[in-house]
Amino acid sequence: MATTSEQTAGASLEALARSAADFGPGSPGHEHVDPVRSAERRPLYADRVKVYPRLAHGTFRRIKWIILTVLLTGYYLLPWLRWDRGPAAPDQAVLLDIATRRFYFFSLEVWPQEIYYLTGLLILASLSLFLVTSVAGRVWCGYTCPQTLWTDLFVQIERLIEGDRNKRMRADKAPWTTGKVARKMLKHAIWLVIAVATGGAWVFYFSDAPTLAARLLAFDAPTPAYVFIGVFAGFTYLLGGIAREQVCIYMCPWPRIQGAMVDSESLLVGYKEDRGEPRGPHKKGATWEGRGDCVDCHACVAVCPMGIDIRDGFQLECIQCALCIDACNTIMDKVGRPRGLVGYDTFANIDRRATGEKPRYPVIRPRTVLYFAAMALVGAIMLATFSARTDLDVTVIRDRNPLFVVLSDGSVRNRYTVRILNKAHEARVFDVALVGLDGAQLKLNSPFAEDGVAVGPDSRRKVDYLVTMSQDLSRQALDGGNADVSFVVRDRATGFTIETASSFKGPDR
Repeated sequence: MATTSEQTAGASLEALARSAADFGPGSPGHEHVDPVRSAERRPLYADRVKVYPRLAHGTFRRIKWIILTVLLTGYYLLPWLRWDRGPAAPDQAVLLDIATRRFYFFSLEVWPQEIYYLTGLLILASLSLFLVTSVAGRVWCGYTCPQTLWTDLFVQIERLIEGDRNKRMRADKAPWTTGKVARKMLKHAIWLVIAVATGGAWVFYFSDAPTLAARLLAFDAPTPAYVFIGVFAGFTYLLGGIAREQVCIYMCPWPRIQGAMVDSESLLVGYKEDRGEPRGPHKKGATWEGRGDCVDCHACVAVCPMGIDIRDGFQLECIQCALCIDACNTIMDKVGRPRGLVGYDTFANIDRRATGEKPRYPVIRPRTVLYFAAMALVGAIMLATFSARTDLDVTVIRDRNPLFVVLSDGSVRNRYTVRILNKAHEARVFDVALVGLDGAQLKLNSPFAEDGVAVGPDSRRKVDYLVTMSQDLSRQALDGGNADVSFVVRDRATGFTIETASSFKGPDR
């Protein structure tokens, strides 16, 4: 009499046989394809064959659910998070304020003059992507790319309404019925709601979220807000719900670029052909001698959101989501073979196993050291500039048309525009002085007398000054018609000063 474990194993093998039957001849990934010959036959563009990914279960699927939940929740809710900056500043934690030309990120406030911070962040993000890709392949594509996240969400909605892979395939082939129409309409309605929410969340990053939401519902919001919501909703619906894997294959440049980021030691999701071949169905009680561990069940193909067979080798279409690892590990558990037939591997380890060497996974190598060093350098520069950052910025511009004016008494005059940027959330008064040109007269170019330069909170002010030097002094001070000067701007309340260099022009005597 068969034991309980034998009965379970037998049922598992029967289930595998039924699973393999779902991928009969002519189905995607049914036949083993040589990757070189496949590449030779592959056209530049092929008509789309709809992909019906099956729900995977396992470690990597759970990781993807966690990342999807965290990132999408953060995206939708972040504009509603408040951050107190005082009475004269907005209280939205993350805000790109186009009207005042400022970017607020919690306690950090970035002005247009500090665009180099954004440049540094973009460089760091690029280097981080290069580093991660060189270590573990297209992790960005498989787990955090917006296209992957929204496609995963849309597929899950489709799965909940229309059923998993086999049920959806049968339903699409079946004639149209009232129930089928109702399910399709419900699915697309939910997709549209998610798409509109995506566009709505995006515009909230550019204006106070509660205020803009109320105006949107009252149809009183600015026209660009509705336009951008419509554009983002349309693209989210089209790319996440309709185009799906076509975006990754034909529209995204990263699959082509990432080939330059990886090397022979990069971890990539792959099929261990040396262990899996020759493949084929396996009957209960049959020996495993003279054959590989792959039972040719096509479970790895069924869960792939790109519709490819990982056993055909490393492919451009693969986004390294690792769902095929979960699917294969589940099958290996059922048939009593070791896990890892499909798993993270390197080209170098394939060669090592072929020669009997032990696999190695060196993370520290010239490529990764170079990327990390570049990140450290950019990070150090940004940290240094941020540490020296002040809440006062001064720019001095000397008039160039004309460079100078010679008055009737022979004295020389230059005109300067001093721009004072007060980044503090309170009004301040500044004194302006001239140094480096003894005997020169500094005068505010205004018909109104003013005791100091008052600048409001989070504001900038432009003031004009005239610098005049007598004829005798100009002859002594000007070397070749030029003299170096500096404008000193001092905060009356704190005594903090900034000195900005400029020059004084006159005739070459």
